[in-house]
Amino acid sequence: MKILVFAHNHPELHPGGTETVALELSKAYREAGHEALFVGATNQLHREPHPGTSFQAISDSGDELLMWAGHFDRFNMSQVDLRAFVPDMTALLESYRPDVIHIHHLLLFGVELPVLIRRVLPDVRIVMTLHDYYAICANDGVLMQSPDEPCAALGPGGLCKCLEAAKPNDMRLRERFIKTHLGAVDQFVAPSAFLRDVYVRWGLPADKIGIIRNGRPDVEPVPGRASSDVPKRVFGFFGNLTPWKGIEVLLQAAQVLIEREVEFELRVHGGAPFQSTEFIERIETLFKATAPHVVRLGPYKPHDVPDLIGPVDWVVVPSVWWENAPLVIAEAQQHERPVIVTGVGGMAEAVRDGTDGLHIRRNDPISLAAVMKAAADDPGLYRNLAENTRRPPDVATVAKQYLELFIDQHRRVSDPAA
Repeated sequence: MKILVFAHNHPELHPGGTETVALELSKAYREAGHEALFVGATNQLHREPHPGTSFQAISDSGDELLMWAGHFDRFNMSQVDLRAFVPDMTALLESYRPDVIHIHHLLLFGVELPVLIRRVLPDVRIVMTLHDYYAICANDGVLMQSPDEPCAALGPGGLCKCLEAAKPNDMRLRERFIKTHLGAVDQFVAPSAFLRDVYVRWGLPADKIGIIRNGRPDVEPVPGRASSDVPKRVFGFFGNLTPWKGIEVLLQAAQVLIEREVEFELRVHGGAPFQSTEFIERIETLFKATAPHVVRLGPYKPHDVPDLIGPVDWVVVPSVWWENAPLVIAEAQQHERPVIVTGVGGMAEAVRDGTDGLHIRRNDPISLAAVMKAAADDPGLYRNLAENTRRPPDVATVAKQYLELFIDQHRRVSDPAA
């Protein structure tokens, strides 16, 4: 098969989980004997446009491209530069002529992409992995009403309480606009049952959304500290530092542990790209207040994880929003590290409380501090949880599941009676 893969960025430009998963799958399709072209969207944050073309090289590889798509309406997820985007995308589709198109995100490309694909290539199969809630939520897809009740955008009419400037009619039109264009997709895939259920409640047909878990490259686990009797008091945070990822909650919990004279170390891995000045100032203050117990180690690449996770006993994922399938959880489980995680969304699905990790309440530094102290003081708890850790599927296995889905979709268009 010829497979065209779309993602809203490239891991070399932005180390996000969606981009990483998309690129890894693209490579796995090729390793399985198929032809695959990866196209990542970019904008002025990472690249300047090139005169005369929307496309740019990202590496010496001939199977990875960037498409500059810097004119984008984020509220409506709409591509507004149709005079440049449509001709260039049409030329790509007509020249490559894939059998299957695998979309991982519509940011920057625009929600119009599936309809454009269908118009140019009527018989191509379009499969879209739903990695987050951007289509539902205009507030950066965070669905932040509370962890126990659905965001107001999930209710009738898609009313939004988070964006003060968004009028009720704006939200209704946005919902109808996005759902209409998503109607061109043949099959959706969700990496978690939680995310699938959210989209079904929003109105996507349940029979069009399957579940395929995200995978990780097959690597040997990095051993933990040898002695099972040594208190496991080194905690690690991995990922971009954003308000939604709960880094402030974690640093506030560290303050509580320091005040209570708990012996621990927290190693924070990740940068804070594109964050507000106010947020940067808040976390800088917290980092200074918690040194030297908290060590800030900066941005990293996916291939750095084995070395960085070596000295870490527990991985902490204190996100305050409904995460779907955080890459960091899969990476921790890959290296048999128990995870302390907010017990909501796909996180609660990925980590079993008391079996291979521990749950905390959302946005509660006191709860997090108490769980971290209990974890630090009980080597037996660490040993039991680590032994029960479920390793994520490897990327090759996940790619095989997608390929079987692609073949099934191709068979349906070739034989509608099948």
